[in-house]
Amino acid sequence: MTDAATMRSRAEQITEEMFLPAAAEVDRAGRVPRSHLDMLRRFGFYGVAAPAEHGGLGMADIATAAYLLEVLASGCLTTTLVWMQHHGVVLGAAASRTPGMRESWLPRLAAGDVRGGVALAGLRPGGEGMRARRVDGGFVLDGEVPWVSGWDMIDVVQVGARDDAGNAMFLLVDAVPSDTLTATVQDLAALRASRTAVLRFTGHPVPADRLMHALPLDSWTRTEAGGSALNGFLALGVVRRCCALLGPSSLDAELETARAALLAADAEKTPAARATASELAVRAAATLIVHSGSVAGLRGGHPERLLREAGMLLVYGTRPLIRDELLDRYSFRPAGGA
Repeated sequence: MTDAATMRSRAEQITEEMFLPAAAEVDRAGRVPRSHLDMLRRFGFYGVAAPAEHGGLGMADIATAAYLLEVLASGCLTTTLVWMQHHGVVLGAAASRTPGMRESWLPRLAAGDVRGGVALAGLRPGGEGMRARRVDGGFVLDGEVPWVSGWDMIDVVQVGARDDAGNAMFLLVDAVPSDTLTATVQDLAALRASRTAVLRFTGHPVPADRLMHALPLDSWTRTEAGGSALNGFLALGVVRRCCALLGPSSLDAELETARAALLAADAEKTPAARATASELAVRAAATLIVHSGSVAGLRGGHPERLLREAGMLLVYGTRPLIRDELLDRYSFRPAGGA
């Protein structure tokens, strides 16, 4: 098993030698270069969330997982986002009690031979979401999921859906368009190369052996809120790069404070810690724009890209409580409100 120190060193090298020099090109592209994802596979990054017996670090080492996210995102946020989604599938396969799921899928996922994405927004409140019906031989999926990253670059997607009994069902679905599964890639203002899509399922069949796990929906909702703290390190990646480009400043101490808050956050403290990271990313990128002068108004440079990315991270992977925290920090009060 590769140790944490080696993975940290590899992340720093890949970021500075490969990701950052190509960041502007990736920003203009329609998809993340395969060479970026293959490099992560070559050095074992697809397995960092896998159990040690499968060559991974496991998620017990949250500090290392957070560090890898922050460092890689400071070089190429788009590539990091696509790679990050994969680990939700790795964790799902590792925890699965479906006979054969762990043995069949986990080694290939951990090696990066099979690459995954996640489609969980259909479980969250609001809208019709995703529904799963039990049928002979498996399940049928109906509904829509926004914000599924990596389309055309992943092999499978972990889909979260509600069943009629109020359970959250997690199913491993082939990421292949068909008459019952369509994808519409969104034209994002930033992170465009992530090929983030809206997936629509219409009577889509899923075999019974593709059930990863199931649990009461309210139990998933409670645990999912705390787990979103790791998403905050994407924003800190933006801050990290801004700090490097600006040179020593008071933002360095703010970055350290925000990092510590995310690492220490439980479910109750996660919304505030996430909002702090996102707000800091916007402020750091805006500072870099001002510091760089009028040249920052030209497309293709780091300052304007980082500002667009920071703006996108205000809404990407957010939650209602995080949104409320951010609006409060921006002193937003609806007309007629208290």
